Amino acid sequence: MQPAVWAPSATQVRAVIGVEGDRIEELAPDPARPGWWQLDAELVPGTRYGYLLDDEDTPVPDPRSQRLPDGVHGLSEVYDETAHHWQDGAWTGRQLPGAVIYELHIGTFTKGATLDSAIQRLDHLVDLGITHVELLPLNAFNGVWNWGYDGVAWYAVHEAYGGPDALKRFVDACHRHGLAVILDVVYNHLGPSGNYLPKFGPYLKSGRNTWGDLVNLDGPGSEEVRRYILDNALRWLRDFHIDGLRLDAVHALVDSSETHLLKQLGIEVAELSAQLDRPLPLIAESDLNDAMLITPREEPGGSEEHGGSEEHGGSDEPGGSEEHGGYGLDAQWDDDVHHVLHAMLSGERHGYYADFGSLPSLAKVFTRAFFHDGTYSSFRGRNHGKPVDTERVPGWRFVVFMQDHDQVGNRAAGDRLPEITTPGLLKVGAVLLLSSPFTPMLWMGEEWAASTRWPFFTSHPQPELGQAVSEGRLAEFADHGWDVSAMVDPQDPAAYHDSVLNWEEAETGEHAEMLELYRTLIRLRREEPSLAEPWLTSVKVDYDEGHNWVVVHRGPLRVVANLASQQQSVPVPGASEIIFATDAANLVPDTADPAAGGLRLAPESAAIVRVG
Repeated sequence: MQPAVWAPSATQVRAVIGVEGDRIEELAPDPARPGWWQLDAELVPGTRYGYLLDDEDTPVPDPRSQRLPDGVHGLSEVYDETAHHWQDGAWTGRQLPGAVIYELHIGTFTKGATLDSAIQRLDHLVDLGITHVELLPLNAFNGVWNWGYDGVAWYAVHEAYGGPDALKRFVDACHRHGLAVILDVVYNHLGPSGNYLPKFGPYLKSGRNTWGDLVNLDGPGSEEVRRYILDNALRWLRDFHIDGLRLDAVHALVDSSETHLLKQLGIEVAELSAQLDRPLPLIAESDLNDAMLITPREEPGGSEEHGGSEEHGGSDEPGGSEEHGGYGLDAQWDDDVHHVLHAMLSGERHGYYADFGSLPSLAKVFTRAFFHDGTYSSFRGRNHGKPVDTERVPGWRFVVFMQDHDQVGNRAAGDRLPEITTPGLLKVGAVLLLSSPFTPMLWMGEEWAASTRWPFFTSHPQPELGQAVSEGRLAEFADHGWDVSAMVDPQDPAAYHDSVLNWEEAETGEHAEMLELYRTLIRLRREEPSLAEPWLTSVKVDYDEGHNWVVVHRGPLRVVANLASQQQSVPVPGASEIIFATDAANLVPDTADPAAGGLRLAPESAAIVRVG
């Protein structure tokens, strides 16, 4: 490797080489690339190095460090890309349509807390029926444990997880098990400790979102900053054989360039997908409720605004120029489906749940994707969102969930849904989620109703930073209406250790029963094509608010749910076969009114019925 670095802010760049700083070499300006500096020497794999900028006497790591053995404040190490011998030559990838995604955090998925220990649980995911594993961010951050969204070294794999070779072993193992791997990447901000990029050049610009300073996507020097992001995304897909990317909080990417970063990313990833001959889906997290993200680049797009949102802390600045065509990404998260299910099952109506939870809101998201599609949001105090063209946009382009890392972890106590609803309603929610026209995603442990909480946790070595994080979370929870007395201190080691999944409970009692329910529902989704039918135009929802029941039409099947606390009859004309029930003992034809075709369901139960 011949070190090179973009450092337009420096007038002199020197390389410190060796663990003990054995030698110091001058880098020369690269005449072919303004702002770049080049070392006229080759460094072999395993060599440690860092950069001295101008008259500084403490070296800082390479902005494109591919390995940081001593953490984000230590020296970079030249990484041997050829050390891992790939075994997935026959792997052709997996398409997103028909997928069931499983979101997991390496640090709490197993007690080993490494990518290698996670490999030992892949058989569980295959048996469950998962097709895609989505990993929370793996890029290097300061400290030992963290959610991963405070990363500062975007090219390096966090060393405590096993480093870059461990990620390659994990991906290889997933492909051997028939599982695709989606990596969560964060390009909207950098963490608070170990971010040396501003020393090198204008990686940031004026303005902030909730998480930090804005990344410079459209100001002076932004061409190289954009290249830094684009090259990073391509590297995960090409060099680590990752199968797709989940793009964190894209509403916080403030970009007024002629071609928005997301559109450029879509173009370059599509080219790489063609070269590799396998699908490489890009999935955006956005709460703007605007399908412009997934509108093809050749078609008229949605709003030209792509700034921020109050709910997840984005900037309120406009984020993109008015363009022809959408951004051409493959899918986007749909928080509205989560909000409807969560509010309906838990009864919570505070904060951003205020508008959700009714049966009409369930009917709307199952047929229109967004609840707020230009309607008034009481949480925001204004109209929000844009309608989805359901004639042209299939439901699989929306990733939906009943729980995820954000919606669990951003609760004051990190309590999961099993703590705040009944076992019966929890099963009803699983049936509705896994029979929906969208791409379902599970949060690790959800499939057995895991009892472990998952609060926000950090391990910042600097006491003052840890205190600032704790105080910031306290203020955020108070603003959202949470009971702040229940807040878990993110810096308390117990917040992390108590979040590690307890795999033993998955084999016992009600946990094992829930696990079997999830296995069966995912299998039915695969065996019954109508349960995975993605066109929202074919979905019809009947409901009775007074009696609290709902029937979702899915082709020749009816998904029937009794959300009431008493047994009752639900009309299902033409019902001919019960193919699944959460409480089969009390699921019987309603002989009191056979002409209505009613089914008598137990309290808080659901069934899938064939008609005709």
